[in-house]
Amino acid sequence: MRPMMQLLSFAGFLAFVGGVNAYVFIRVLQAIPRDSGIRKAVIVLFWAIAASFIAGRLLESYGPSFLSKLLIWVGSFWFAALLYFLLSVVLLDLLRLIHHFVPFFPAAVTDNYAAAKRITALGVAVMVGLLLVFGHVNSRMPRVRTMTLQVAKKAGDLDSLNIVAVSDIHLGTIVGRKRLSQIVERINSLDPDVVLLPGDIVDEDLTSIRENSVGDPLRDIRSRYGVYAATGNHEYIGGVLEAVAYLADHGLILLRDRAVLVADAFYIVGRDDRSANRFGAEQRKKLSELMEDVDTNRVVLLMDHQPFGLEEAAENGVDLQVSGHTHYGQIWPISYITRCVYEIPWGYKKKGDTHYYVSNGVGTWGPPLRIGNRPEIVNIRLEFQ
Repeated sequence: MRPMMQLLSFAGFLAFVGGVNAYVFIRVLQAIPRDSGIRKAVIVLFWAIAASFIAGRLLESYGPSFLSKLLIWVGSFWFAALLYFLLSVVLLDLLRLIHHFVPFFPAAVTDNYAAAKRITALGVAVMVGLLLVFGHVNSRMPRVRTMTLQVAKKAGDLDSLNIVAVSDIHLGTIVGRKRLSQIVERINSLDPDVVLLPGDIVDEDLTSIRENSVGDPLRDIRSRYGVYAATGNHEYIGGVLEAVAYLADHGLILLRDRAVLVADAFYIVGRDDRSANRFGAEQRKKLSELMEDVDTNRVVLLMDHQPFGLEEAAENGVDLQVSGHTHYGQIWPISYITRCVYEIPWGYKKKGDTHYYVSNGVGTWGPPLRIGNRPEIVNIRLEFQ
């Protein structure tokens, strides 16, 4: 991303997050009596946690350490907690506003308002804590989504093709080597003919990934015809050339705006991420350009990280497009936003003769939790007619 745009984006992010933190902080402080012995401790703890993610990232830039990792983990959880604290505070403020015009609070609340505020604050804190625990456990329990699709084409001597697609791993500080090993084990258990990784394999900076050998389990993926990958926006955030070189060194075949014929039976096309030009790279090619030398009488598989412009695949003879990026919001109620943004926010759809699957991903970005959806590994069996 260009330096000025990067600086403006970061400043906007800080202003927004700082404003939300301040709003929640004011409401939290209102629930604590001024003469309470814990008031100062709450103030210090609140802002220490609120600043932990940025502090951790700054420390990590000088070299990963236990402290930088701890701060990033705490800060990542805080982003999710902040969302639910914000929703709770907005709801409570709305109820207070309604009560101002149409009184409906019971006497137990109005007769001892200070105590009611403390009990409510404690209840909200407990609820948010339980949501964080549930969401984190849920994020580490990927399911295998299995489906069989028919393609009215021939693929050489193949009657079918067993595809495993895994998007949005986000290797880094949060999704580490142990977690990746578990994902690879699940992939291998499905005995894939081909493995597709449609972007956001790494999270951002490769420093911690290299120093902790996080990507080594990628070399253990077993697939009859290979492991193919396309770039996502996060490969660009940390430097796309560095990310691509690292992934290629770990056994992945990177398809950057190119197509390959596999086993003289089917094509795999990989598109560079649509946000490439935002990070100083060239704008990716049109799909029609990539398909110029592709024989569409054969089966064509496409990896395109962000599921925009779905009609392109149907217009260019693609049989199956696999995408990711959306995480299906990752945390409720953000899923409602993804439904408004994407034609397919998550799951399967068919347009014409083209099958589409948008995965919500197997890893997490930001908060290490999922609420409202489970991470997934997608197992698609294509049967040829």
